[in-house]
Amino acid sequence: MPIHFTPEEMQGRKERAAATIAGAGLDALLMFKQESMYWLTGYDTFGYALFQCLVMTTDGRIALLNRAPDYGTALYTSDIEDVRTWVDVEGMNPAMDLRAMLDDLGLAGSRVGIEIDSYGLKASNWLLLEAQLDGYLDWTDASTLIQEVRRAKSPQELAYIRRAAELADDAWDEAVRLAGPSVDEAEILAAMQGAVFLGGGDYAGNELIIGSGAGALMVRYTTGRRRLDADDQLTLEWCGVQRRYHAAMMRTILVGTPDPVQVDMHRACEEALLACEEAIRPGATLGEVFDAHSRVLDAAGYRDHRLNACGYGMGAVYAPIWTDPPMIYAGNPLEFEPNHTFFLHMILLNHTDGKAMTLGHSVVVTETGCERLSRSSLDLVVA
Repeated sequence: MPIHFTPEEMQGRKERAAATIAGAGLDALLMFKQESMYWLTGYDTFGYALFQCLVMTTDGRIALLNRAPDYGTALYTSDIEDVRTWVDVEGMNPAMDLRAMLDDLGLAGSRVGIEIDSYGLKASNWLLLEAQLDGYLDWTDASTLIQEVRRAKSPQELAYIRRAAELADDAWDEAVRLAGPSVDEAEILAAMQGAVFLGGGDYAGNELIIGSGAGALMVRYTTGRRRLDADDQLTLEWCGVQRRYHAAMMRTILVGTPDPVQVDMHRACEEALLACEEAIRPGATLGEVFDAHSRVLDAAGYRDHRLNACGYGMGAVYAPIWTDPPMIYAGNPLEFEPNHTFFLHMILLNHTDGKAMTLGHSVVVTETGCERLSRSSLDLVVA
């Protein structure tokens, strides 16, 4: 089994999860988040796009219901021993199979938590499940139960994130090497993704973001590539990924003669990024870090061009996005703790003048502050 953590660490996770479930006054947790399943058992798949559920009881019993193609995946990647499948057939209702599994686990009339806020539980499947649970047991939304438990990373998790950060730097080196007039975005994109794969990394939770010209202001991946002009701007946002653990970076490269306005935008982004790093420490809140970001950018005259968040958690996540909540935004009361990992992004988008500038990388919270995971310089790159 290619589980990427020691049996001792996996057992410790199960004990913590069971205690957390019991502490919430629940008899069991119905997990639909692939991130929860991976953290708890090693189960690694994209089969969550259909119907699957991992159930854990307070006494530590674990059972998985999935679709037949993922039966072998569960046996290969996880330490789950009780794997059951539902059958593809016209009129199928996998929620009925899940209720039967809950019966076998003795959960009729119990109180369970459910990961409602999950890409693995789309609304149509929830309607099927809700109908099966009505009058059968009591349930409550427990979407963040495991999310909270897994936020502080173990030494091995941090080792994977550090390797992911190295891969992100390798990808950046490729972008810097290739960017220039007449270069096709596709060549840059292929080299960056290739650097991650060649380094033993994985696909990211969403597409690598690349955009030049007007597309540099999108900060989203969209289909269609173009060649860089003699004077241009190229915005990149990407992740190194190791064992599903992510470390994101973000940069805007200027091509040709640098625009003095964008040079100043970069100066402000760098100052804001350093201010955010300075604000991060155990006990500080995410809202305070956002305030550090906004103070710098607003004072520099960029209030109308900054975003309303300046980062988010990093961890082992699955498509459709690599964000591992929470977000860093105004007023967020969550406090940083040692071994939390976050991506800090400074983004300025002037849609009126068509100018973009971005700067960002990942950090880990230490006992006294934070540690930057990237080796790359913050200097503005002009190709």
